[in-house]
Amino acid sequence: MKALVLAGGTGTRLRPFSYSMPKQLIPVANKPVLAHVLENIRDIGVTEAGVIVGDTEPAIREALGDGSRFGLRVTYLRQDKPRGLAHCVALARDFLGDDDFVMYLGDNMLPEGVTTIADEFRRTRPAAQIVVHKVPDPQAFGVAELAQDGTVLRLVEKPRHPRSDLALIGVYFFTAAVHEAVAAIRPSARGELEITDAIQWLVSRGTTVHASEYSGYWKDTGRAEDVLDCNRRLLGALHPSVLGDVDDLSDIAPNVVVEPGARIVRSRIEGPAIIGADTLVEDSHIGPDTSIGRGCVVRSTRLADSIVMDGATIAHVPGLRASLIGRSATVHPTDHGESRHRLVIGDHTRVEVAS
Repeated sequence: MKALVLAGGTGTRLRPFSYSMPKQLIPVANKPVLAHVLENIRDIGVTEAGVIVGDTEPAIREALGDGSRFGLRVTYLRQDKPRGLAHCVALARDFLGDDDFVMYLGDNMLPEGVTTIADEFRRTRPAAQIVVHKVPDPQAFGVAELAQDGTVLRLVEKPRHPRSDLALIGVYFFTAAVHEAVAAIRPSARGELEITDAIQWLVSRGTTVHASEYSGYWKDTGRAEDVLDCNRRLLGALHPSVLGDVDDLSDIAPNVVVEPGARIVRSRIEGPAIIGADTLVEDSHIGPDTSIGRGCVVRSTRLADSIVMDGATIAHVPGLRASLIGRSATVHPTDHGESRHRLVIGDHTRVEVAS
């Protein structure tokens, strides 16, 4: 089995971050979303992955390299502009050959992995196997209507009156049968080749399409609040370790990771939290659910429930919560201006907040 990873989206809902970095590289628990995706793919026994990239290809290549550190061989496949998920399958036709494959959206987080579902697909080998998840608002998703045995009867995109609460969540398993379906469909009203249309084409011709329910935690990391929610979830599962330097005047909770080269000086760190390598935290109180990247400086600051990316500097900020601070950004106090307790700022940005 091969993998097809979709990492070409622009991430409009994650601006200003997506102006300067791909949304798939936003860090969750100090690891890019796309790294979590590739680790899940490795864990189902895949060794070859095609990664669909767009204008952000250089950043994706820099982050993933040849894939060897994930136990994969990565091939990059360029898509000139978003043309639909089924177009990605057509674009990857030569790479995929006639092999079975898993298609995985590069901004989806499924921390529990899909090993059981992959094993089921290998055992039964339907033409397609979709992964679904119960959602409270199925009108916002593609929805699967199923028979009692899990066979897909119909797929409906964003139905007004859904007959099911099972949403497609961006992981699909296919045999080579999908290529005929992709070749047969036409662009949708929005001008894209929809994978749901290709799967429905298979269903309409009596081909076996199966659905497997993923009951674990799932998040599409397309919005800042979703990234923060996912960060909380993954921080809670970290194995604590203190490999950096912590002085005698600091207090570190048991469920905290302090990476090598980090220094904690006269500070309190409540967990779950992670302090990245070569970061300095001085005279500060870091609250729970916070990840601070590598090479950051945090001085005289109270910070909680936030993500601080590599190289950022925060000084003399009394209370920052639920914030996303971009790479090499700077947050400093000012004697005037608006007091803000929640920030979402992109890379290399300087922001002053009332102290």
